[in-house]
Amino acid sequence: MAFSCGIQAHNDKIKKENSSVQYNVEYDDNLAAYFASQTGIKPRATMKDGELNEKGYWIRQTNYFTTPFGNKEGELKAEKDRYTIYWTYLCNWSNRPVLVRDILGLQNVIDEVVVDKTGDTNIYGWGFPYEEGFRDKKTNAYFLAEFYKNADPDYKGRSTTPTLVDTITKKAVNNDYHRLTNYIEVNFRKFQKADAPDLYPVKYRKEIDEFNDWLFPNINDGHYRQAFATSPEAYKDGYNAFHSALEKLDKRLETNRFVFGDYITDSDIRIFVSLVKWETDFYMLDVGPQKKRIREYTNIWGYLRDLFSIKEFKRYANLPSTEYNKEHRKYSFGNYLTRIASQIDYEAEWAIGDERKKLSSDPDNVYLKHPANETVEDYITEISPSQWNVDTIEARSNKIFNISVDASINPLKGLLKNN
Repeated sequence: MAFSCGIQAHNDKIKKENSSVQYNVEYDDNLAAYFASQTGIKPRATMKDGELNEKGYWIRQTNYFTTPFGNKEGELKAEKDRYTIYWTYLCNWSNRPVLVRDILGLQNVIDEVVVDKTGDTNIYGWGFPYEEGFRDKKTNAYFLAEFYKNADPDYKGRSTTPTLVDTITKKAVNNDYHRLTNYIEVNFRKFQKADAPDLYPVKYRKEIDEFNDWLFPNINDGHYRQAFATSPEAYKDGYNAFHSALEKLDKRLETNRFVFGDYITDSDIRIFVSLVKWETDFYMLDVGPQKKRIREYTNIWGYLRDLFSIKEFKRYANLPSTEYNKEHRKYSFGNYLTRIASQIDYEAEWAIGDERKKLSSDPDNVYLKHPANETVEDYITEISPSQWNVDTIEARSNKIFNISVDASINPLKGLLKNN
């Protein structure tokens, strides 16, 4: 599906980074089917299987592996060199945990492996098309779905990114993008670099969680609700929710450098990875008419570029390069991506000056420091479950989330302060 974005520039980048791969064998559907027969992997469920209701509304599947990190029996334990984030450049949900991991300096604690589509049609889902022998060198798996099968042989849903895998047991242990960044922020606190920022301050987690649960249906999933809708009613619903939320966010950012004030929090990461992908890729495909481009929301556009100026955010922006689909220019007509976007200098377009610094009382710092007297034990509190992981499609179809403070207002204005 075009919307799930096969960005050729990203594929080329991965190929260059994996020069040992043998390219004399074409990884087609026949080869993928052979690998699937060897591993017992069934064709991946499609996005229409159980994720569209009778009225044509897109209702995203729940995250299946939601075991939290903690010290209770059955909970996951934070350990060094045990977990790997399997993610893809093509998915904005994927970029969240690796971005948080890098900001907190956990690269040597939690590993990462990039996956991509397999075969001609991706019928068996994410895999390792650019690795030697088309296998994950850490586990010898051919498909991400193998980790799901190892964890639960009866699992019937889609294998999704990001997935946190216990590479010792070779099992998927958490694919809950609603809370995965929070577990990395909180439960891996003792492994973080000495000057790691506080992205999820203990005192204000209730406000951050509430805002994040508002973000999910309105912005993070709002554009998917349009792209996958199969009725005018469902499309209009997603369209209205998305652009209404953007208006609120734009108003909020008029007087706040970041969504909660002077410093970056977990919420800013969720917004950035969604909207940077939307502005540079998704909206230009077959999503449908849009009220505005992201850059027409003045404050959001400046805010995203402000974040883009930070190296960790820039790495996971995944902007198309000027080589993007260049080979298709020989055709007389194509979509916007092939005709125009392939010639845009995104680096120059996304550059920003100091204009948003004036909104901050601490303009030279973008991260909040941990309180001087805070211990690791103080920081590790229980993380609330997300309401969006409810089991039934009927329950998840209610996309109205009543936030206690209007999203256009920052309830923590002036409260986040460095010592």
